[in-house]
Amino acid sequence: MNAGIQNTQFKFPNQTGHYKGKVRDVYFFDDKLIMVASDRLSAFDVVLPNAIPFKGQVLNQIAAHFLKATEDIVPNWILAIPDPNVSIGKKCEPFPVEMVIRGYLAGHAWRTYKAGKRTLCGVSLPDGLKENDRLPEPIITPTTKAAVGHDEDISKQDIIAQQLISLAQYEQLESYTRALFQRGTELAEKQGLILVDTKYEFGLFKNEITLIDEIHTPDSSRYFYLDTYPIHQEKNIAQRQLSKEFVRKWLIEQGFQGLEGQKIPLISAEFIQTISERYIELYEKITGVKFIRSTQNEMLNRVEQNILNWIETS
Repeated sequence: MNAGIQNTQFKFPNQTGHYKGKVRDVYFFDDKLIMVASDRLSAFDVVLPNAIPFKGQVLNQIAAHFLKATEDIVPNWILAIPDPNVSIGKKCEPFPVEMVIRGYLAGHAWRTYKAGKRTLCGVSLPDGLKENDRLPEPIITPTTKAAVGHDEDISKQDIIAQQLISLAQYEQLESYTRALFQRGTELAEKQGLILVDTKYEFGLFKNEITLIDEIHTPDSSRYFYLDTYPIHQEKNIAQRQLSKEFVRKWLIEQGFQGLEGQKIPLISAEFIQTISERYIELYEKITGVKFIRSTQNEMLNRVEQNILNWIETS
């Protein structure tokens, strides 16, 4: 398989800055930004050494699909998609928290619960739940947005106390988060999936709260298969899921959770291909659209030229 896009180092006309995130490279302009979705893979807030072919395209196109499908709920940052791996949009001032919402007891929430804790981000959880059970109602469990290292759980009360966001702004973010999760849940059900949990990021553009980054992708969300969910829960069988949780579980089995002193395990070519195929499977399953693999030859040249074409004509 092709090695994918690992890094970009473009220089565009009127570019004012460049930022390399965990999986995206962002190029800044006066009031716009260009986001290139690389094929890097992040788990436990650590970027793994191997690129995953087509992962960036999958994330970029799923995000574009769902931003379009939710633009009636909240304004979003997207202006154009000039390349399968590129989104161009409004340059917003991001809020320093991520709005995580959970409908089921899975992933980090389950690991916390299993450890005996019954409060997550200030939200109380009932006793007697098992892994992947549906919660009585969706809960919002925000995290801080770390520039480097691990994001940290934080409660609504601490967000307000630390003046990270005003109370009025936070309540609006909560309202948007619940509405987006409800829409995402409905769209997932139409495709035979359950939207288990996800996260949303928001910012301000000209003082207007705006949905930014990606939504409902396998990097930001977890999905179960709707048809097998009830029987798997009844029989205590692991849920079939479409997310990158399977990567996290594999890493845990290899003794890696991103902790200090731990060494990232060697990832085989076969497992890299498996990850790539799982991302493509999610794209087709969640959108209901056949995935068209982008040209893999001279990928960086293709991306750069498509961006330059947009700049010249916009």
